[in-house]
Amino acid sequence: MLTALILVCSLAVTPDLSDCSQSNAVDTMYVPEQFANPATCFMHGQAYLAETAIGRDIAQDERVKVVCVHRKPTTVGMSLR
Repeated sequence: MLTALILVCSLAVTPDLSDCSQSNAVDTMYVPEQFANPATCFMHGQAYLAETAIGRDIAQDERVKVVCVHRKPTTVGMSLR
């Protein structure tokens, strides 16, 4: 399963968007859902960002990169018995 990793990067730091990564992004977030295929992952990543304050407040010198990554589900906050 895939999860969308959303990176917001500054053009001053990474003029080439392919160089944008978690280590140099202004903002990063994971979409709290998993997807079966990359196209669905990418589209939901864009839509999720658009619904957030970060997505609405992107500066003119910032660009967005959506990367679909394999990520195992976590059980944070859940009690397993």
